[in-house]
Amino acid sequence: MKKPKWSGLGVRFVSAVALLLFCLAPFYFGGWVWAVLAGLFGGRMIYEWVRMSDPSPSLSAYLAPIFGLLAGIVYTVENDIGFAMSAVIVAALAAAGIQYVRGKQERVSRVSWAVLGVFYIIVPTLLMIGMRGNAVGFDTVGFQRLLFIMACVIGADVGAYFGGSTMGGPKLAPKLSPNKTWSGFFTGQALAVLLGAVIGNAVGIGWIAGAALALPIAILSVLGDLFESGVKRKLNVKDTGGLMPGHGGLLDRLDSLMAAIIGAAVCLTLFPGIWPG
Repeated sequence: MKKPKWSGLGVRFVSAVALLLFCLAPFYFGGWVWAVLAGLFGGRMIYEWVRMSDPSPSLSAYLAPIFGLLAGIVYTVENDIGFAMSAVIVAALAAAGIQYVRGKQERVSRVSWAVLGVFYIIVPTLLMIGMRGNAVGFDTVGFQRLLFIMACVIGADVGAYFGGSTMGGPKLAPKLSPNKTWSGFFTGQALAVLLGAVIGNAVGIGWIAGAALALPIAILSVLGDLFESGVKRKLNVKDTGGLMPGHGGLLDRLDSLMAAIIGAAVCLTLFPGIWPG
């Protein structure tokens, strides 16, 4: 039977609002308060990834990336990016070594999934902490930048949900995510760009710069969602967990943001004039 239009909207909405309210105060204060919350999220996503990708995970399979995450967070808050990235690399090597020793069969596959998980989860988590920064308040550059990225991701998701549900049409990537349509993709991009322009004007970078920065962020958010869908299909997993009703696991909810935050960091590094500060 065909699912009713906008099925599960109520549960998804309540879960999303609860997550936003939970994050609001740490997001406002930044620094260690935000870093602790981001670390908890990162740790949960590591747990979901290891459980999903390792058929018989050992305690060390969880601890290696978690210790790398903790060390990376300390260095990121202290603004020592070189040591933060070194912590990620060491965690990846440790995770690879653990899987290599344990994996008598499918050794290459085990090592590949372990290394991918370290970079896939820890790098965006550290970027979210570093980009937010230590300054407190709504008017800080870190708060406004991260709010802008989140708004673009939410806009792309919400616009795609309602646009795709209303108009339907050809599938965007039927083998990866059968519910996504091209109509939803374009309506999501349109809403994200609109939000980017409005917020960009409000924070002082201008309508055009806001719209220009929003577009790659929104596109990458969709690609991040598709990437995680592909991983789950490869591993024969429906959801990464059941933490958030209507969404699945935390990794299911934050996959778009993780890709978007990397894209935003690259854009702001290559074109620092688009958002000085």
